[in-house]
Amino acid sequence: MKNELKKVLEVLALAEKLKFELRHSWLSNGRQESVAEHTWRMSLMAVLLEPYLDQKLDMARTLKMIIVHDLVEAEAGDIPAFNVLDASAKELKQAKEQQAIENLRQQLGPEIGQHIYELWYEFEDKATYEAKVANALDKLEVQIQHNHADLSTWIEIEHEFVFLMGKHTGFDSCLEQFRELIEEMAVLKLETAGICTSSLRERIAKKAATGSAS
Repeated sequence: MKNELKKVLEVLALAEKLKFELRHSWLSNGRQESVAEHTWRMSLMAVLLEPYLDQKLDMARTLKMIIVHDLVEAEAGDIPAFNVLDASAKELKQAKEQQAIENLRQQLGPEIGQHIYELWYEFEDKATYEAKVANALDKLEVQIQHNHADLSTWIEIEHEFVFLMGKHTGFDSCLEQFRELIEEMAVLKLETAGICTSSLRERIAKKAATGSAS
């Protein structure tokens, strides 16, 4: 067992990088957010929203997925959504992350390594209710954090992202209503700064019509 536990310690050392791997999100005090902080609040969101979800949630499995979904970024790094809008960039990101999860599977061995591997792919494939919830929380937490941050930290494409969360939440009435509240906060923030959100919606609609929506 001791050899296996050494491997666990090695992965925990790798995971420590997520405490200083920075995301393109800022906190309300002006400090940049780490990947680990994003994962922590996603976990809290799952716990707080569980009673209101449409279906019974396997909380243990959901939390496992949330905890491991960004673990690959300790090796592959965090790549913001606005940097993978074209097919080649998405493929490169996927290749890096798939190699990272494969490395983790081999490092941890056939039991826990395989379990982590399967959880990561379950999250990516969004084939289960738990995976869909975890993915929705991933997107919603990002916008919540943006809402907390100064608008100057947003880039222009993130103004549009405000109105794209619905494709991740429509399967559950609780998450859809939660998304509406988060969107309302973002709209208020944008309009207070003089940004016309109706124009943003029109731009998104045009992109969707031409097949170029983000």
